[in-house]
Amino acid sequence: MKPWNIEICDVTLRDGEQTPGVSFTHDEKMTIARALDEIGVEVIEAGFPVVSSAEKECVAAIARSGLSARVCCLARALRPDVEAALDCDVDMVSIFIATSDLHIRHKYRKPRAEVLDDALDMVEFAADHGVQVRFAAEDASRTDPAFLIEMYSRGAECGADLVSFADTVGCLAPLEIHAVISRILGDVHHPLCIHCHNDLGFAAANTITAAAAGAFQLHTTVNGIGERAGNAALEQVLVALRMKGGVDRYDLTRLQEISRLVARCSGVVPERTRPIVGENAFAHESGIHIAAILEDPATYESILPELVGGERRFVLGKHTGRKALEHIAQAYGFDLSDGQVRWVLEQIKQRSEGKCSVTPEVLCGFLRQAKAEVLS
Repeated sequence: MKPWNIEICDVTLRDGEQTPGVSFTHDEKMTIARALDEIGVEVIEAGFPVVSSAEKECVAAIARSGLSARVCCLARALRPDVEAALDCDVDMVSIFIATSDLHIRHKYRKPRAEVLDDALDMVEFAADHGVQVRFAAEDASRTDPAFLIEMYSRGAECGADLVSFADTVGCLAPLEIHAVISRILGDVHHPLCIHCHNDLGFAAANTITAAAAGAFQLHTTVNGIGERAGNAALEQVLVALRMKGGVDRYDLTRLQEISRLVARCSGVVPERTRPIVGENAFAHESGIHIAAILEDPATYESILPELVGGERRFVLGKHTGRKALEHIAQAYGFDLSDGQVRWVLEQIKQRSEGKCSVTPEVLCGFLRQAKAEVLS
């Protein structure tokens, strides 16, 4: 497979911080930026400098910290925003405007042609200062595609290095994303970025679908944090790129580590069943599954835990079989007879059916009791 032509722009430090109730300290942002850099992320969106002096100082510090990744920041199509971004010595400025008629009507209250003309002046202004420029359409998914094509084409003429499509309210499904990205790239021969939100649960799928359709820069956040239901999750996108897009240059073994880092800093812990980084992502209870996994993990794992820095866990419960119990008991140093296995299994099933957890301490208690009893 020829690897897809993509790069990652992680926006955890900007869009991820817009998660309700989340605010990163300066030191936390620096630590997360370094971790993203070590994974191999090509672009890190460090913040929105015009928001506050502290935000501006933090963006500048990340930009000047010597990372291998290019550092980006956000700016509205307003001169004070762009000047604040330029002051930070970033490599890239993302200049955005709202493009849907709905947003233009309520936010700008002037014709969209005038909105575009004003924005193009800022694209040209930033490009003249020697930084890369990403010209982004907010609410692109509800925008007339013909207007998007005009915007992107004229933006490229004014010096934009990349153009960006945002599914700001997460309203598109993968087939719709594929259709609109294919249409745009049929007319705009310029690197296209995709920025997806997760309101329908499709953010990662839409991002990968856009990449398959030819999108170049893919936007992510660690653990999928972000406004409302969040953004496309870095860990899901990187694993999908490895498995579906032939892209193997990212250090996936750091994914669980950076997930825990961002969870600590944000206070937002991934749900147990979350792919790749959830507590149950590589946990198995079913006796049928565990018996097969003991023969060959590929039977019930399409993603091996060691690929992403995780560990396989066997959890005992009402669906557990004897092979799983024997395997776990031996790991604890217990060699059980057939009668002891049956007795311990019965205790496990009774406890789990009563909605009580079979913790390692509880299990060891059962095992010691089984060895002490005469069970045939």
